[in-house]
Amino acid sequence: MLNRVVLVGRLTKDPELKVSQSNISVATFTLAVNRPFTSANGERGADFINCVVFRKQAENVNQYLKKGSLAGVDGRLQSRSYENKEGQRVYVTEVVCDSVQFLEPKVQGQGSNQQYNNSADSYQNAYGNQSTGSRPAPQKSRQDSKEENPFANADGPVDISDDDLPF
Repeated sequence: MLNRVVLVGRLTKDPELKVSQSNISVATFTLAVNRPFTSANGERGADFINCVVFRKQAENVNQYLKKGSLAGVDGRLQSRSYENKEGQRVYVTEVVCDSVQFLEPKVQGQGSNQQYNNSADSYQNAYGNQSTGSRPAPQKSRQDSKEENPFANADGPVDISDDDLPF
């Protein structure tokens, strides 16, 4: 049997962190995941998927993610039920996360981890702003690359004679 879920989406609200009676951190959040197709009127729908994560990763999710953050989730689908205060049976289906990836660099001024902020700045300086598409100028030209690596041939087909073949 296989039960695997991989999602990429944005948080619909800030994560909620609780500590269980056995002193285990539990964070819950909802991920809005776009559907791969559009409706008849051209609008793209989304699914809102409940996620739960435990222990240290729950604390990290609570500290570094917020409403609107882009996150990747790897986990398994789980169904459970409980009785609410009115005595009604409530059924819940959620993704139990094995791994949560933070897919956007943290912006300056959020949280208290200065090292994380510095690495995000370094990333922006090295690779440019991904959302605007700006990138730094390449350090070497293609001609320079070919001189360093004679096997690099990105400009077209490779010219090989019969004498070059080992068979």
